[in-house]
Amino acid sequence: MMRSTMFAALLLAAAAIMPQPALAADKIKIIAAENFYGDLAGQIGGEHVEVTSILSNPEDDPHLFESSPSTARALSAAAIVIYNGADYDPWMDKLLSASAKPERTALVAAALTGHKAGDNPHLWYEPTTLPAVAAALATELEKRDNAHAADYKANLARFETAFSALTKKADAIKSKYQGTAVTATEPVFGYMTQALGLKMLNQDFQTAIMNDSEPSPSQVVAFENSLKDGSARILFYNSQVTNETTKRLMQIARDHKVAVVGVTETMPAGSSVQAWFAWQLGEVDAALAGLTQ
Repeated sequence: MMRSTMFAALLLAAAAIMPQPALAADKIKIIAAENFYGDLAGQIGGEHVEVTSILSNPEDDPHLFESSPSTARALSAAAIVIYNGADYDPWMDKLLSASAKPERTALVAAALTGHKAGDNPHLWYEPTTLPAVAAALATELEKRDNAHAADYKANLARFETAFSALTKKADAIKSKYQGTAVTATEPVFGYMTQALGLKMLNQDFQTAIMNDSEPSPSQVVAFENSLKDGSARILFYNSQVTNETTKRLMQIARDHKVAVVGVTETMPAGSSVQAWFAWQLGEVDAALAGLTQ
């Protein structure tokens, strides 16, 4: 009996000094409104964070999203919240104000990059946005968990290196095709087309579609003519939101040998920010190269 008691005591003592695996409860909880910000948070935080993305299904239309009690509950447990701002995800402002927590930090891409309501809200396609959010998140994580500051710094450096390769890819496309006229059904890819040096046509039409209003007859005619007369060399469309108008314009584009390139508002499932951007830049590069053949 004495021997078994002593053995049990030794086991307990050994367990006490052995390194214990990190529990989920020990991780910093991060809620991202969109899955690309969630992927970014996972890359920067690594094993020290637990990330949940609210908009994660690429088949869903982000503009039709409605918050639910489960969304509110997830937010209430978050230490850090990341969202886009610029009226892209206004439901986040409402949810956060309804459950104010002084200890919670909100990182808003629009505020970090100097954008406001009324600007094109698809900020993640501006090449400076994701690096700005990544840097702000790394700083916040270091503040909350200084013991792992070196990890956050290393993760940020790794992300910046990978993302700079994409920036170089965009610069290479710009050097070959700057000034090429393109158009789009919505301004989803607008910031990236600017970075690529492309000339965007029919922006008034795109703004009307984005704001769920009907383009004027003159705007529709101008759009269709830019496809028929070859003014626009590429038609970008939001592959997550296709309606009869979009399908008609895509058909006109194909009938007149205009390249058609689909882009998405949210990141495809199972992808990463880097892979997503690389794929879309590859599609644009291939379409532009095809115009010169």
